[in-house]
Amino acid sequence: MKEETKGTGNQQVISVWVRDPRIQKNDFWHAFIDYEICLHTNSVSFTKKTSRVRRRYSEFVWLRQKLQANSLLMLQLPQLPPKNPFFSLNNAQQVADRMKGLQTFLEKILQSNLALSDSCLHLFLQSQLSVSEIEACVSGKTSFSVAQAVHNSSLRRFHSEEDLRKDLTVSCDSDSDSSECRDSRHQNKDLALNKSKSAVTLDLTGTC
Repeated sequence: MKEETKGTGNQQVISVWVRDPRIQKNDFWHAFIDYEICLHTNSVSFTKKTSRVRRRYSEFVWLRQKLQANSLLMLQLPQLPPKNPFFSLNNAQQVADRMKGLQTFLEKILQSNLALSDSCLHLFLQSQLSVSEIEACVSGKTSFSVAQAVHNSSLRRFHSEEDLRKDLTVSCDSDSDSSECRDSRHQNKDLALNKSKSAVTLDLTGTC
């Protein structure tokens, strides 16, 4: 799909595909299908020009609800493919129809400038964050920004080096039961004590 938008002298293109359905298992009894969303664009609306993420049907439902709420009902949103109580993960035709409906939904969404200004849409399309993490990021409750989450979308889970350092510092400074942090502190203390003992021994030897 290609959506062309005429900007200031330049032609902006947004291409999106929903493809590659895969069955994912939560446990022995529960499973679901997720789909790969591929995006390619030269639009100034997007920080990242190419991306690939995987989303399931329930996340599309969440996205539509969020876009509707954030637009204060000013945006007429397209419909998602209806939820079928008899939907089967092993029915190739049903899966293909739903996948086509999801792509049509995104194609129409990406034609709206109001939707393109919504951070939830960008994180949905170009980050590996879950829907709860997207809500936290948009609300400013995470240590990383929307742009950083999109930039690190190639990672399985978003963790910047700074976040990892912060997590390590917090875990070691808190009353943690982490043996690694506790051992490292004791090792440093033991090393300092051994050095001081060695220095005393040398002084005594020199005096004798």
